[in-house]
Amino acid sequence: MKTEIKICGLSTPEAVDRAADLSADMAGFIFFEKSPRHVAVDTAAALAERARARDLKTVAVTVNMDDAGLDEIVARMKPDWLQLHGAESPERAAELKARYGLPVMKAFAIREAADLDRIAPYDGIADRFLFDAKPPKGSDLPGGNGVSFDWRLLATLDGAASYMLSGGLTKDNVGEALRISGANMLDVSSGVESAPGIKDLGMMDAFVRAVHDAGLTARAGSQE
Repeated sequence: MKTEIKICGLSTPEAVDRAADLSADMAGFIFFEKSPRHVAVDTAAALAERARARDLKTVAVTVNMDDAGLDEIVARMKPDWLQLHGAESPERAAELKARYGLPVMKAFAIREAADLDRIAPYDGIADRFLFDAKPPKGSDLPGGNGVSFDWRLLATLDGAASYMLSGGLTKDNVGEALRISGANMLDVSSGVESAPGIKDLGMMDAFVRAVHDAGLTARAGSQE
């Protein structure tokens, strides 16, 4: 099975093009002013159009955003997905799905097994979950902090949940992350950056190559 890859926090045409060249599946654009990956709506709209032309699904990543802000993003960027990376309630997620007719990805910050209990109220509402590490103390960012959590915690899931694994993934640990977690969808941002918010095309290449190599290893092991 192909591992689905979302490259998040894209902000330049070159990074979008490289994501497409690498056959990534999703391009994420972040609307959160405290983030070094924040993009203006006009920029995101132009980049999303470029991404769609290369068959990348586009994701608008928002944090507790109000209706006016979301209306503008959806109207101008025309995302394929909404990612809710704040404290949005199940009711809010359902409201936004109905308002925009878009699938919703709900992010959760994970540190311990009990954190996974919070996904239950979103069953049947969120179309996909995203599991990220809890931010380190003092961070203003809900994601993109370059830290990971104990991937073994995901073994407690019943297998029915559709989720993306995120948080501190790099070319050096993604193979282990896939093996331990059993995830088949990944979200990477800081792990392919030379500095906060600056995507490194070579690091993008290396990450996708590592994911591909991990898949080949897994398939070879299953045939032994």
